[in-house]
Amino acid sequence: METKYIFVTGGVVSSLGKGIISSSLACLLKARGFRVTIQKFDPYINIDPGTLNPYEHGECYVTVDGHEADLDLGHYERFTNTPTTRANNITTGRIYQNVIDKERRGDYLGKTVQIIPHVTDEIKRNIMALGKTGDFDFVITEIGGVVGDIESLPFLEAVRQLRWELEKDTLCVHLTYVPYIAAAKELKTKPTQHSVKQLQQLGIQPDVLVLRTEHEIDTQMRKKIAQFCNVAPEAVVQSLDAKSIYKVPVLMHEQHLDEIVLGKVGIIPLGQPDLGPWREFLTKMDTSSEPVTIGLVGKYVELQDAYKSINEALFQAATYAGRKLDLRYIHSEKVNPDNVGAQLGDLDGVIIAPGFGQRGIEGKFVALEWCRTHDVPTFGICLGMQCMVIEFARNVLGLKEANSTEMDPHTPYNVIDLMEEQKSIHNMGGTMRLGAYDCRLAPGSKVAAAYGATDVKERHRHRFEFNNDYRERFEQAGMKCVGENPATHLVEVVELPSHRWFIGTQYHPEYSSTVLSPSPLFTDFIAAAIAYRDEKNV
Repeated sequence: METKYIFVTGGVVSSLGKGIISSSLACLLKARGFRVTIQKFDPYINIDPGTLNPYEHGECYVTVDGHEADLDLGHYERFTNTPTTRANNITTGRIYQNVIDKERRGDYLGKTVQIIPHVTDEIKRNIMALGKTGDFDFVITEIGGVVGDIESLPFLEAVRQLRWELEKDTLCVHLTYVPYIAAAKELKTKPTQHSVKQLQQLGIQPDVLVLRTEHEIDTQMRKKIAQFCNVAPEAVVQSLDAKSIYKVPVLMHEQHLDEIVLGKVGIIPLGQPDLGPWREFLTKMDTSSEPVTIGLVGKYVELQDAYKSINEALFQAATYAGRKLDLRYIHSEKVNPDNVGAQLGDLDGVIIAPGFGQRGIEGKFVALEWCRTHDVPTFGICLGMQCMVIEFARNVLGLKEANSTEMDPHTPYNVIDLMEEQKSIHNMGGTMRLGAYDCRLAPGSKVAAAYGATDVKERHRHRFEFNNDYRERFEQAGMKCVGENPATHLVEVVELPSHRWFIGTQYHPEYSSTVLSPSPLFTDFIAAAIAYRDEKNV
């Protein structure tokens, strides 16, 4: 069959969950046997979110091929169990960079370069690139922002053009908000009507409306919306607030979203999607009552999206273990020797979060010393792993001024140092060690037991590394380097075999954790935390 292109747009307000609706639709289509991928078009002028502060844009997700991407790509992977690449996330910055590069090379043969056709052609080329591989039956394209934003106009114009060019092979799903006015005790449809009219003024008629709401929208109101928006009544579906994002695919199926979409592109829906494994996960989620309490020590804890993939990996692992995740955020700037026991004392396990920069780092060292000396299951990720190394150097090896050269360029004990290939790089964007790399694990190590393998591949995002000049001293003192890159011998994993579970990874295992394939390392960490909890409660 010809590749079908589904465009997901948003109206009224941002943060309605276009990414979750896109992911849920992809999940349903995939469960019906179709080959599906999702891409996100972000209207900001940054080339990618790699240089953005988490307060600006939440977590920076990393694809297998080393692209720094929007956090929605994490949702795409968690819902579809399919890896994404740089082709799945395009920004205005990348579009304009490509157009300007072509202009400089003379590709436009002296023509005046304009939004139409040159920028819109570049957008269309990127939209269709995935479909032209022949690997997918459906390409779902989420347009970031809200209809009416100046930044989104070139993307929407490209969508308008493609709808005419591809005709029956395209579909537009428009997500809007239906607010409830408490004083009037009424749901109001006018914002949705205005949003659709804005879309129509741009030459795009939505085929399906998904209405985000906190209250049930009755049939009469849906018919009213359909009439005002030129949408078939059966193609107006509601998306009620759900207790978990993982319930949304099932709720959307109950609203017949997958059947409506298939019908609109001329495919007769046969049977039902195979949601058996997904429903099993939901059953575990709904029936888990006994908690497992995990503390996440980081400096962006007031912004939970900054650690989105870690949160979800922990939740998935806890759910499969039959436990209810009790995740507590602990601000590393507020941890000190006087209060560390009170802050960490009742936890079953501790995550030391990734990040960059000096702020909050000393609190992480304090937390790590307490966890190490109290034998609490502890998991350090990226900078968290580097902090494990520094704390051990200071308090076990006696190198009191040990540090990373990221924090102190003049430290006499640079146990964490800049990677050799990074020393001549001054450009911040996309220049780190990014993407999936091989890692060889030591047979008999706890981390190898967790994976059930000695050769794994995980994703990275870092500039600094364990300094191998100190490796022998660490290993003699009990911190074992149990994972390394087989080509470069870069240390990827450290652990304390003498402890219950004290493991640090230079890589980010959370990026590869999905609903149907949870991360083995997070699963093992949660198992250790549960065992520790049970031991305390005996």
